[in-house]
Amino acid sequence: MSYIEKNLLKNERIIYFTRMHSVVFLMPVTLLIVTVILSGVAPKLFIGYVPFFNVRLASLIILICLAAAIISGIGSFIRFANSEYAVTDKRIMMKTGWINRNSLEIFIDKIEAIYVDQSILGRVLDYGTLRIVGTGGTQDPFFLIPRPLIFRKIAQEQVDIEEHPGSRKKN
Repeated sequence: MSYIEKNLLKNERIIYFTRMHSVVFLMPVTLLIVTVILSGVAPKLFIGYVPFFNVRLASLIILICLAAAIISGIGSFIRFANSEYAVTDKRIMMKTGWINRNSLEIFIDKIEAIYVDQSILGRVLDYGTLRIVGTGGTQDPFFLIPRPLIFRKIAQEQVDIEEHPGSRKKN
């Protein structure tokens, strides 16, 4: 059971749920590609041996790149698996982190604005940073949100329903 599911209020339901964008895996995938390329090129470029270890320099470089890809991949997986973003019928809930947890739970009626920041790569791959502005001017940024414009639209629809209860759709 996810953090968001565990922390739902009585009669609260999830409208939209997502995790961190898969671009979080860009660095480990890039390092893995570099490792594969180096495994074909390095034996021809780096001919010598590393002193004191009696290991080929090319093998050492390839192992270092592979270790960096694995460590980066584990870190990225932990970030991805431990991030949750949701819009419920009562709140916006966001949680990131495993050991060092950062969470935001803001009631729909306390939201003043939702900003979306996207870089060029973010526009192309459809991810961005959401900044939720609550009453009193508090701003909470959350990074690498997939489809941030859809997240904002669904949140704004919930704000509209909260402000105009008579316009609520009947299921």
